[in-house]
Amino acid sequence: MIQAAITAAADTNAQALTKVGASEFIGNIIEHPLTNWADAIVLIVLIVMSIWSWYYIVSIAIRNSQIRARMPKVIQKFWDTPSAQDAVRVMEKQPRSEPFSKIALDAASAAAHHQRHEGSRMVEALNRSEFVDRALRQGVDRESRNLEGGLTVLATVGSAAVFVGLLGTVIGIYRALISLGASGESSISAVAGPVGECLIMTAIGLAAAIPAVIAYNAYSRANRVTIAHFDEFAHDLHDFFATGARVEMGSSSMAARPAAAATPPAAKK
Repeated sequence: MIQAAITAAADTNAQALTKVGASEFIGNIIEHPLTNWADAIVLIVLIVMSIWSWYYIVSIAIRNSQIRARMPKVIQKFWDTPSAQDAVRVMEKQPRSEPFSKIALDAASAAAHHQRHEGSRMVEALNRSEFVDRALRQGVDRESRNLEGGLTVLATVGSAAVFVGLLGTVIGIYRALISLGASGESSISAVAGPVGECLIMTAIGLAAAIPAVIAYNAYSRANRVTIAHFDEFAHDLHDFFATGARVEMGSSSMAARPAAAATPPAAKK
């Protein structure tokens, strides 16, 4: 009799443990939405956060890969073009999302604007070097801000998804305690379901947070490298538009040579 009771209890516990899977958890929410409304809200929030973060993970990866692929070609095209006017036209043909061409057009537009207003108070207050430098700073800042798009979402998901999952865990533990009190027994069958929900909520929260954190760190590093290239290109543009000397790209160093036209025409907006 004792062996039979032990066997029956083991069978009951084993049957209870089969109900801790994700399918049983979701099915329980669907069958009893009023009872499990808190679990449903937490689950929906985690799913939305995960989809939101993966959208930006993929979109930022595509954007950064395009920028890195076009960067050397755009810079080389600018310096290899025989005249400043042709260089501006080449930059105007670049895609609207290409940042280096926008920075070059900002410098060209500032230099042309300064030349058109020679003799005015603006020219007296700011020489060409200062005027071009201000335009380049604004252009670099603008493109740097554009690179930051989406990183806030990744940082938010990476930090908040874990806590949302823990909220689901707390709810599951609370329900397990209620089940223990209602059943009057401390068997596995009374707590298996709620404990399983705790583990599932924690796992979903981690699954949403870990990719977001990894992507945020990787993209932040990639953005710092790209911004450094912005600054380097902007310094060369400043030398060109302020002094009229083109930067010749070399394998080991960059040398300056006279420009075909020191002051380019105004860039199109």
